[in-house]
Amino acid sequence: MSSDSFYKDPELSFAEGRYSTGSSRDYKAHMHSTFSIGSIEHGRVEYRVGERSSVLLAPGSLALINPETLHSCNTLNNEWRSYYMLHLDVDWCLQVQRSLWQVGSFVPTDMIRIDDDPLYQKYCRVLQCLANRQVPRLEKEQLLFELATDVFSKSCRPQKEKEIVPESIESLKKRLGENLRQDLTLVSLAGELGANPYTLLRQFKSSAGITPHAYRMNCRIEQARKCLQQGLDIADTASECGYFDQSHLHRYFKAATTVTPKEYQVNFIQYAS
Repeated sequence: MSSDSFYKDPELSFAEGRYSTGSSRDYKAHMHSTFSIGSIEHGRVEYRVGERSSVLLAPGSLALINPETLHSCNTLNNEWRSYYMLHLDVDWCLQVQRSLWQVGSFVPTDMIRIDDDPLYQKYCRVLQCLANRQVPRLEKEQLLFELATDVFSKSCRPQKEKEIVPESIESLKKRLGENLRQDLTLVSLAGELGANPYTLLRQFKSSAGITPHAYRMNCRIEQARKCLQQGLDIADTASECGYFDQSHLHRYFKAATTVTPKEYQVNFIQYAS
């Protein structure tokens, strides 16, 4: 039995995901206004671009579809297939490309298929995260950026590499450590600093050694330590530090400290000054 799921976060409106399973339906040739990336999870399809270009698409490969490009992906011998689709706003893609190169307008890909299993696996993980309500928006945005960067780096031929211009990384660190309950996006943070969000992400990682999301998650762990040291209830600690619930705190806290929040709190020894 076939099923279709579509997902789009209003705060990450530049990206729309789709997961379809058990489908044997064929598509008429059509186009999207977005830059789109597709993958087959099970089965095989004929991926046709325009009237001449046609390739086989199977697990392990990604289909790249430039904006307003006529294409179709249809089954072979009426076999069913399961697949993912990701539609990315062209203006957002241009921001990503401008973090890499000096370009004035969107650079279309010159490939219709990428055969790269690690990138395929990464794409599938990103689409699964995009559909997961418990994954923070900053993490989703970062994963989408990294995926788009990998795809464009492999499939585009721009003229000149982007020169990195120093930004106020300390200001961003301060902002990431504040109001930990808030579900931030890189776009909103960069807007406050007047920067290209994806140039800022690259600069931050180069300077701090970790991504903005990882930095914020570390800030949450440090705040959770303080709350637990003060005897705050674990559920209240989770809420105070921006976790969805106790299990969310438990998972991240144990990964960072090797102990559960309860074990940390019970075994914390406060020495008198």
